[in-house]
Amino acid sequence: MMKILWIFGVLAVVFSANNVLGKHLNTHHLTYEDLPLSQRRFFNNVRALLQKRLNQNAVAESDWPSFNHALDSPHNALADNDNVAKSAVAIPTPVLVENWPKVAHRFGQVTAVSIDPYGNPVIFHRADRFWDSNTFNETNNIFYYIENGPIKEATIYTLDAKTGNILSSWGENMFYLPHGLTIDTHGNYWITDVAMHQAFKLRASESQPLLTIGTPFRPGSSVKHLCKPTSIAVATTGEFFVADGYCNQRILKFNAAGRLLRIIPQPPVPHAITLLERLDLLCIADRENMRVVCPKAGLKSSKGEGQPAATIQEPDLGRVFGVAAYDDIVYAVNGPTSMLPVRGFTINPKSETIIGHWGKFKNPHSIAVSSNTSTLYVTEIGSDYQANRIWKYVLV
Repeated sequence: MMKILWIFGVLAVVFSANNVLGKHLNTHHLTYEDLPLSQRRFFNNVRALLQKRLNQNAVAESDWPSFNHALDSPHNALADNDNVAKSAVAIPTPVLVENWPKVAHRFGQVTAVSIDPYGNPVIFHRADRFWDSNTFNETNNIFYYIENGPIKEATIYTLDAKTGNILSSWGENMFYLPHGLTIDTHGNYWITDVAMHQAFKLRASESQPLLTIGTPFRPGSSVKHLCKPTSIAVATTGEFFVADGYCNQRILKFNAAGRLLRIIPQPPVPHAITLLERLDLLCIADRENMRVVCPKAGLKSSKGEGQPAATIQEPDLGRVFGVAAYDDIVYAVNGPTSMLPVRGFTINPKSETIIGHWGKFKNPHSIAVSSNTSTLYVTEIGSDYQANRIWKYVLV
């Protein structure tokens, strides 16, 4: 009953505000943009607050963090609502779901997360393996431990979106040093292995790839080789992009059959990529340059393909490790960078600005947004199972 009274109360404020605004505009022939900034913020804050409460009611009680936790949590993003409310259409803010997963898991370094067609998060982890200064030959990038064979444990786990419990696992005796994972709209798994210097397209729970890019354990810069590939983005057209990677500093664009269409040079290191198809942009976590750069993807037109169309670089961004698309917005996470806070960012490529901050992390590595744009997941890597974990956020 109180929720209903609250909603009607806010509706009354909005109705009253709109009447005042309408009379003001009719009398003085002003546009919305002509109003003082304080008035514009007031109207947007009211609308954003109403939308937030309506979205709140749509989230299951078990998925929704209590307001006491939300206000006190280091992951709280509500403090940045003033940034969100400045736009005419409120951009969803990630809010941490407390006590998820319900049961703690003992994962290795969780290098990637994606979301399957059923809305469940899927993680890619390294089990008992780590990447340190002894993992590769620094001269030729050859993996030192080929003779140890692939990771014997399952490397891919599907978690229940509601509880975080493990639903299924696979990927044992397949991968040497996991890095990237993307699940496309058809449920295909796109995987990068930095030790094998390869990218794969697989069906869930199958060991035989549908498509393989690169030569096993043979790093190189030719069209037949990759060198520590990091990430894959897949368009609804079937075209896909491979970030290659730690050595080659390039993005490779392929058609659905795996034929190379274009090479897009990049600075080191293109650590993660995501597609904003409506804007025809491929947004890249340009880690070492501490920015997100978005060249034209060339999905709609070849004009300007591969050329930078947007660059987001602000003093607090730091080294960007993960990016994920939400309509025309990008959510990103940075990693440890000098004295900067390690957290999440909401980015508007159109205005080339950071429009929100959220979360608090130690060493995040990957981020994903569900296809129904209601949830967001972040994974972290560390030296023990307590540091290797996955966080769930609701977008409100």
